[in-house]
Amino acid sequence: MDGIVAGRSREDANGGGTTTNGGAATNKQAANNPSLESFAPNPALHTDEHHKIYMKESPLLQPTEVDCIIHVRANGICGSDLHFWHAGAIGELVVDQPHCLGHEGAGEVVWTGSAVRNFQIGDRVAIEPGVPCEKCYNCSVGEYNLCADVKFSGVPPHTGSIRRYHCHDSRYLHKLPDTLSFTDGALLEPLSVVAHAFERSHCRLGEPVLIAGAGPIGLIALAAAKASGAFPIVITDVDAARLRFAKAFVKECTTVQVPLDKTPEEVAGLIQKEFTEVASPPPRVSYECTGIASSVHTVLYATQRGGEIMVIGVGRKIMDGVPFMHASMAEVCCIDWDCKTLLTFLPDRYEIHQPIPSPVAICDPVAAVRLH
Repeated sequence: MDGIVAGRSREDANGGGTTTNGGAATNKQAANNPSLESFAPNPALHTDEHHKIYMKESPLLQPTEVDCIIHVRANGICGSDLHFWHAGAIGELVVDQPHCLGHEGAGEVVWTGSAVRNFQIGDRVAIEPGVPCEKCYNCSVGEYNLCADVKFSGVPPHTGSIRRYHCHDSRYLHKLPDTLSFTDGALLEPLSVVAHAFERSHCRLGEPVLIAGAGPIGLIALAAAKASGAFPIVITDVDAARLRFAKAFVKECTTVQVPLDKTPEEVAGLIQKEFTEVASPPPRVSYECTGIASSVHTVLYATQRGGEIMVIGVGRKIMDGVPFMHASMAEVCCIDWDCKTLLTFLPDRYEIHQPIPSPVAICDPVAAVRLH
């Protein structure tokens, strides 16, 4: 995760909404908006079908009356951004032309549409990257995270947020309290990913938990598991440096470095041994945060019979070699948290004053993850 002073707008590659240029302003603030031409130049980070990464100027912003223009002050680099760059696709989502990356943004409101009432120029906001259609069945029953027609920033064909100025629907912006920095605001999106995963697969007080992967999402899951009262907590990775950082971040956790010369079943045995050594059963709930096939297979073997696995990581479109009959016989439920879905953004569900309440301090780890 890294803070980037960049900006972007939400003129989607498929045309977006009708341009109003502020329209006949119905409020004094909109009438005093700066001209759209003032939001140029607007450099943006792009990739393309040739897997190149480069800066490119964004087209002139085209906001509607419900939009705000945000001067993006910080933006995270997600694993999905790297995946779009290196692999050129995530499932059916394909980079087939120059594409602006990014969806973990925070910044300052610098322009408001004529119908916007809840934001003013100068407001500090976090950007909820997905804008649902609000017309389908899932939206109608409050499951807008499952909207099939969601316009998700940074997911082809929708323009991402790693650019200087970004145009976004004001209904999916969230004011930041003074206690949160812009970097903290950008981190609310990955924090929301983990909050959504923990709501789907509950972690109970005093219950053992397995977290596969000590990257940024795995570290947030580690903090969430500690805050939930889970014990023991085992976290795995192939990278010793990541595991050392995880141990420094949450000292109560147990780390397991995954040997590359062992089968998933053998690695699962090593993981289960860490639980049995503290008189704990295997984990009822496991959080898979890598999306790598061998890790998913390992977690299926390591999870308690009758347990469940929350797959948060982004992986291949088709995953071969899944131990299906083991999962069937052991009644292990595998739940896929689809990275393309829009989750209900965290600030609307919780009163946030610090990213993670003590005793887990997040400020130093934010800087360390940036360097890591």
